[in-house]
Amino acid sequence: MLMRSTSTLLAGLLAASLFSGCNKEKAPATAGAPTTSASATEPAPDTVVATFGDGQKITFGELNERIKEPLANLEKQKFQTRKQGLDGFVVEKLVKAEAAKRNLTEEQLVKAEVDDKIPQPPEEEIKKLYDEAKERLPPGTTYEQVKPQIVDFLTGSKKQERAREYFAELKKNANVQITLPEPPRPPAERKEVAATGPARGPDNAPITIVEFSDFQCPFCSRAVKTVDEVLKAYPDKVKLVFRQFPLDFHKEAPKAAEASLCAQDQNKFWEYHDALFANQQALKVEDLKAHAKTVGLDTAKFDQCLDSGEKAAVVKADQEAGSKVGVTGTPAFFINGILLSGAQPFDEFKSVIDNELKAKQ
Repeated sequence: MLMRSTSTLLAGLLAASLFSGCNKEKAPATAGAPTTSASATEPAPDTVVATFGDGQKITFGELNERIKEPLANLEKQKFQTRKQGLDGFVVEKLVKAEAAKRNLTEEQLVKAEVDDKIPQPPEEEIKKLYDEAKERLPPGTTYEQVKPQIVDFLTGSKKQERAREYFAELKKNANVQITLPEPPRPPAERKEVAATGPARGPDNAPITIVEFSDFQCPFCSRAVKTVDEVLKAYPDKVKLVFRQFPLDFHKEAPKAAEASLCAQDQNKFWEYHDALFANQQALKVEDLKAHAKTVGLDTAKFDQCLDSGEKAAVVKADQEAGSKVGVTGTPAFFINGILLSGAQPFDEFKSVIDNELKAKQ
């Protein structure tokens, strides 16, 4: 087997570990951003860009005012593209330096610190997945032929998570400081989002984070650690509210959302929340009932609640509320109404929270 190039290997790991989420769209939402400097190419504000009628005109400044929100979004996309590119550039250099220090190739270093840190899934788990899928495989496909792909499927998200952790370790040890200037956030980005649902943190906190999430989304599971880190870093400053947003293509997510609300009725939402995210391969109704027993719920009450479908209306209301404020994928966080989309790192939360706290002083 040919060894992957370092740039390709790192690009794949970085793409999977940076600012990612489950999205409603079939393809990732990636908007292009201008590559040239606006200040070097834009006309002056009083430049006439259109004339009509009896001497009427529109200036470039008037046009910019008319479309100021989409222009601000383009600036944000350009900043995010640059920041992701910068982060990848930094990681590539750190990996190269660490590999040289340990007398390894870069591929060997990533294999040792990422691939080899993830245990092989049990043979029975691999075989079970093969048995479930073999009717959909081409005729004659053997277990040994597809076993490597099954292993990649079962370990893929864990490898991505380990890569993210390792790259963060390298950056911390190297005392990386990102000083890329961020464009100002326009007022139009702040949305009115009702903070209704299971909550953690003080009610009088100056910062409220409303999270729209999906229990079957792997990126939502990844975000759990980051959210916990945020709450620990700002114990008196942040209140977290969880709202449901099961995506259409996650078939088991709607019932899992209902199940979490049934657990909330017994004051064990967060324990059940953690159990679901820790067991995303086991979200069928029988699994949901088994998790209820594991976290100590009254299973008779839980089963009645889940089987009745009484929480479906609450889930639907959360979905409608999320769609109304522009949620298209999960996880989506509204920090005092400012959207932070995807499983973003702690520093992204910190940037918005610190700015909000500073503004309140």
